[in-house]
Amino acid sequence: MARRTPGGADHYFPAVTTLSLDLTPTAMGGATPCSHAMAGSGVPVTIRRRVTGAVPPVAGRRYGGTAMAKIVSVPARAVVAYGVNPLARFLLRRGVSPNAVTVAGTVGVLVGSWFGAQGMLFWGTVIVTACALTDALDGTMARMRGPSGQFGALLDSSMDRIADGAVFAAVVYYLATEGNPYGGVWAALLCLIGGQVVSYVKARAQSLGLNADVGIAERLERLLILGVGGLLGAAGLDWGLPVVLWFLAVLSAITAFQRLIHAARSDRPDATPPPPVAPAGEAL
Repeated sequence: MARRTPGGADHYFPAVTTLSLDLTPTAMGGATPCSHAMAGSGVPVTIRRRVTGAVPPVAGRRYGGTAMAKIVSVPARAVVAYGVNPLARFLLRRGVSPNAVTVAGTVGVLVGSWFGAQGMLFWGTVIVTACALTDALDGTMARMRGPSGQFGALLDSSMDRIADGAVFAAVVYYLATEGNPYGGVWAALLCLIGGQVVSYVKARAQSLGLNADVGIAERLERLLILGVGGLLGAAGLDWGLPVVLWFLAVLSAITAFQRLIHAARSDRPDATPPPPVAPAGEAL
């Protein structure tokens, strides 16, 4: 059953409640009794209901939670369902481990970053984006294979930080050689710092038992947005990459503050517990 609180939120009680009969003529404890006459006896009966267990709030709309739409959530789910899952099953049947996919994806990102730093923005964007999608592939493989320890999650997070650093370092180098159009170098540095903070806040919050699994621009979204900027630059639009970088810097700052605020709100005894620590491949 549901009860609406004065603030307007619905709270659902556990399905099992305890009903007690008090055959004394007066109420006990201070709760307001509901007295009825027993049929044919005239003995007042006090019926109390005691709800056992915690009374959690409805897991519905909450600040920055799962009800908040992420930028590419629906397309990403479609890619996982129709593309990543069959490939993950194929690789597992061939004996390829999720950790091997993680390392291979990072090496590919490093190669793509080199192409981008040399001014070959189109090929750099294609290679980096394709290899960045392995972040979803290795996580899917890990879930299909089942529990196998926590090292995969550590390796995946470490490789992600290396890949992110390489990508934005390549962007900084390329824009610096182009004369820093529209302040793109500073925007890229802000994106690099913001991305590291976004990932750190989530990881640190999870280690403290807090919930920071929110954000409008997680790692996949940030890389895809950067890819759009790379394609605009490859098309000869000098303003394309810097403008996208400034936009991405703002999104990264918003995401970091979203996670900090949500973690603070989860630091209450009655707050919804955080989800389990992200397995390998989970977006940070």
